[in-house]
Amino acid sequence: MTAFRLRPPASPFFGGRGASEPKGYDAVLFAAPHATPYPGIDNRVHEGSGRAIRKAVDEDPEWANHWNFDLGGPLLGNQGFAFGDLGDLETQSSEGEANRAQIEALTRAILEAGAVPLMIGGDDSAPIPFISAFARYAPLTILQIDAHIDWREERRGERLGYSSTMRRASEMAHVEKIIHVGTRGLGSARRGEVEDALAWGAKFVPARDLHAHGIAAALDHVPAGGNVLITLDCDGLDPSAIPGVMAPTPGGLSYTQVIEIVAGVCERSRLVGFDLIEFVPERDLTGVGAITAASIIFNVVGGLAKRKA
Repeated sequence: MTAFRLRPPASPFFGGRGASEPKGYDAVLFAAPHATPYPGIDNRVHEGSGRAIRKAVDEDPEWANHWNFDLGGPLLGNQGFAFGDLGDLETQSSEGEANRAQIEALTRAILEAGAVPLMIGGDDSAPIPFISAFARYAPLTILQIDAHIDWREERRGERLGYSSTMRRASEMAHVEKIIHVGTRGLGSARRGEVEDALAWGAKFVPARDLHAHGIAAALDHVPAGGNVLITLDCDGLDPSAIPGVMAPTPGGLSYTQVIEIVAGVCERSRLVGFDLIEFVPERDLTGVGAITAASIIFNVVGGLAKRKA
């Protein structure tokens, strides 16, 4: 029996093909609506993220072969880059252990098929099993774009929830480096968590530093030629770019800064995985956040396609 259950997408993500398995693709997208819940906190606010982001661009596939000036060419390049969309994992809001098992099993299956996994969460606990699946990519660098550093030991008795993602990643033997980009504002961390992260060796690039010194402030920490996984919490961007988040915090990254970081990682290193999490569709009143999120994913796919060329 398969270790994961998938619901096909109503309409595959822009530029991708509906897929029933990861084999035969260079990059594969899937959504993980739920991961590990906290007692008393409703994690269902993110469960429609995959559908909303797909829907934002589901009338535009005819433009996939047109020139994209962000990418300097067509989305999928000219070398037969194959991009598939597996749909949504059939997760349940209250079933943390089962959800984690599905996310990790599917991510491993995509990697074993030779493709790059692209995940739409879900809350920020979804990257824990996602990152865990990359054990054979040691040494792995994680570049986290987020307003918060997520180094809590536990919250409400749960060690695998969204406030502990980077602490749990730091405990994985294959994770060598963590770069926090976009940190700022209220509630990002307590003093002890900052001290623990620094003692481990994490690098901080607060949003103010990035605005003052440019994306080199982040990219200078990325190892040339290394394996890099980008995890992007939507609240890492300024609320003007993606308003549909639970914790909107002024002063975040712009869309342009994010796609320049993605392009820089693709050019400098080997991007082996990407996730985009914590989008809240019901708070995206104008739809601009879903379009921005979709456009970031375009740039990830386009960066991978350029690498193949």
